[in-house]
Amino acid sequence: MKSKIWRVVIVVLLSIILSIAVSFAMLLMVFTGTSPFIVVSTFIFLGVLIIWLMVWGVNKLKTRILLYVLLGIILGYVTTIGCFRLRESYIADIPTIGDGEVGLQEYQPFREDSKAVYLNEESFLALTTQDSLPRIDGATALYPLYSAFVQATYPQKEYNLYDSEVRGGTTPEAFRRLIEGEVDIIFCAAPSKKQIEEAKEMGKTFNLTPIGREAFVFFVNKENPVRDITSDQIRQIYSGKITNWRDVGGKNEVVKAFQRPEGSGSQSMLERIMGNTSLMEPLQNDRVGGMGRIIDRTAQYKNFSNAIGYTFLFFATGMVKNEQIALLKVDGVYPDRNTIANNTYPFVGDFYAITTDTKNENVTRFIEWILSPQGQYLVEKTGYTPINNK
Repeated sequence: MKSKIWRVVIVVLLSIILSIAVSFAMLLMVFTGTSPFIVVSTFIFLGVLIIWLMVWGVNKLKTRILLYVLLGIILGYVTTIGCFRLRESYIADIPTIGDGEVGLQEYQPFREDSKAVYLNEESFLALTTQDSLPRIDGATALYPLYSAFVQATYPQKEYNLYDSEVRGGTTPEAFRRLIEGEVDIIFCAAPSKKQIEEAKEMGKTFNLTPIGREAFVFFVNKENPVRDITSDQIRQIYSGKITNWRDVGGKNEVVKAFQRPEGSGSQSMLERIMGNTSLMEPLQNDRVGGMGRIIDRTAQYKNFSNAIGYTFLFFATGMVKNEQIALLKVDGVYPDRNTIANNTYPFVGDFYAITTDTKNENVTRFIEWILSPQGQYLVEKTGYTPINNK
């Protein structure tokens, strides 16, 4: 009788300890941003362990059976977490196409080994340290270009990517900084409707000066047999009407259509291509934020065998140079400099020097120089199509 009482006492104490452990583990996982799957799996594991203790406490099953059950519980938990980690590792190893892949430091102006191109003669615009230098920012894909502009016209010194007159970041951040007056010029594709509205709310209007042209391209895994797609098929894929590659001449695989974050230059371009056709909801990744809040974010492109993504031509071929992807022809036309210049590729758009209400008198001089033969030489030398090639 006494042994049974002690057994019950031990079970109660162990259950309390495990319950505290469950609570502590949940809090620790939440505050450290652990995957929701692991949080739930650990919660279930510890809960089942408490139930096992209760069964052991009332001694309803033989000790050997209980031991086997315990080993099964532990093995099941370890196997589940192991498989999850293996899957995460596999996905992490799949190549991505995104802003995070590009080291913009490699293109910083005046850096000894900078990849930004140089002018082939002395610039007729030479700003000095005594001048009020235009503060500039822009899209990731255009940083190599405006870095080249800076190398040709700005005084030589270090221009930190995050805290100088020449910043490098993303399109949404560049528009935010322009609207809030932190910069004088940004180099980007045309703003989205939302960005135009945000500027209007601040009493500002965007002034867009075209300075070059670029192709908007779609790409797939190189193992995907599809190499040609129509404009209409693209709209049907991104509206959710086409969901299998066999419908466009490919394998019997579900189409995994990635999108870019709202406000990015490429996402705004896709929206213009879609016209009045509604975009489907983008693929999302979950991440754990503060206090365990699950935050949705647009999934970054992963080069799965059934994936499709999009970006601008120079970014794909000049900056990322991923050999595991294949650019698609659209309406039978392959995107390259020739088909941009002769207007045969269907998705070509201007990119701009964009200002609002800057009072810096050197901004106008700088933009005029960009439109000059010297500026347009750098547009072409970098890998874009000059605006005068229309």
